[in-house]
Amino acid sequence: MAKIGFISLGCAKNQVDCERMMQRVQEAGHTIQEPVAGSDVVVINTCGFIDSAKSEAIDYILQAADLKARGLVGKILVTGCLSQRYQGEILTEMPEVDGILGTGSYTEVVPAIEKLLSGEKVSDFGSIDAPEQECGRVLTTPEHYAYLKIAEGCDNRCAYCIIPYLRGRYRSRQMDDILYEARTLAAGGVKELIVVAQDTSRYGTDLPGHRRQLPQLLRELCRIDGIHWVRVHYVYPDEIDDEFIETMASEPKIVKYLDIPIQHCNSQILKRMNRRGDGQFLRDLLKKLRDRIPGLVIRTSLITGLPGEGEEEFQELCDFLRETRMERVGAFAFSPEEGTPAAEMDYPDTEVAQRRAEIVEMLQSDIMDDYNASRVGTTMEVLVDGYDEEREQFFGRTYADSPDIDGKVWLASEEPLREGDFVKVTIDGCVEGDLSGFVVEEEE
Repeated sequence: MAKIGFISLGCAKNQVDCERMMQRVQEAGHTIQEPVAGSDVVVINTCGFIDSAKSEAIDYILQAADLKARGLVGKILVTGCLSQRYQGEILTEMPEVDGILGTGSYTEVVPAIEKLLSGEKVSDFGSIDAPEQECGRVLTTPEHYAYLKIAEGCDNRCAYCIIPYLRGRYRSRQMDDILYEARTLAAGGVKELIVVAQDTSRYGTDLPGHRRQLPQLLRELCRIDGIHWVRVHYVYPDEIDDEFIETMASEPKIVKYLDIPIQHCNSQILKRMNRRGDGQFLRDLLKKLRDRIPGLVIRTSLITGLPGEGEEEFQELCDFLRETRMERVGAFAFSPEEGTPAAEMDYPDTEVAQRRAEIVEMLQSDIMDDYNASRVGTTMEVLVDGYDEEREQFFGRTYADSPDIDGKVWLASEEPLREGDFVKVTIDGCVEGDLSGFVVEEEE
């Protein structure tokens, strides 16, 4: 049996795919090797969404190639979105790579590895529209939280986005399969489920009945013993209805945190980008959500430099941020992706787009600081995430913080803390986007 190393890049959805590949490899009797040096095969699960992600993936492939040249790894297998996007080029332009699997073929990782070990080359691209194959996972997150992927693909066809061409049409998993996985995760110690898909709000619309089933799924997840928090990512604004809002507001286990990708607020830009709804719709929606879900924290992603964005449109975006005061905002400069309609449109140059993204980040930093300052003096529930050896201090997250993308709470406690515990913390400070506080009570 072989030693297999894994590198997973990109989004949480890609991470789940990698965890499923790792499970298949283990079931086949191979050993997962960490770090990758010393592997008979290193699997690099790539992202190919935007230029920066492509560059990162290529850098990791080249690093693996260097290890291979020094005899520290055997074969290199590239999977994920980069291989799907450039399937005709990777093997020819990067001869160090021994095999590639498309996004529709990651389930074939074990046969691919066995072919590589026997000296064959691998190039396998199954249908990107095929139903998801159910499989267990080897968690790569800390054991107390996990991403729960409820669908694959996307039907939105935003003009700037390459994802539908790489991941296929929208395919919901069966609810029973999702709930079985969630119960298995809970039995293994997971306390926080982070619900993800390219568009979670569309869940169920492609299943018999063709209706939104996300509220029903969330209610079922809340009934699972051991699950303390349920967090929802990537809810598209035009799919948010009253049933979803009521479910969010009424279920205690659902954290009052929503990731709603809006990308821009200018009505004409949204229309050109094939986004549904306009600026006023977004303003009305955010107000409705705030009114009906007390304490709601909103995260969004914005793109600066989209086709049609001049200085006037950009100022409208800045005014929108000042008005709506969303607590968590990620700003990205527009990346014209080959093969998308937006790449053929006129758009600001890269430097302008990047400068505008930096302005948004500075503006948002002030909004985030104001939010953090409002937390000082309050007592909040915190999930202990880990221990920082350099600072010699535990840290955790409130409901307002999703792992890896939001801030931390640095913890002081008279009693020992354990990773995965929920504790009550009185917030006493905020520095550089993070909160600090002292534990006043450990929850059962």
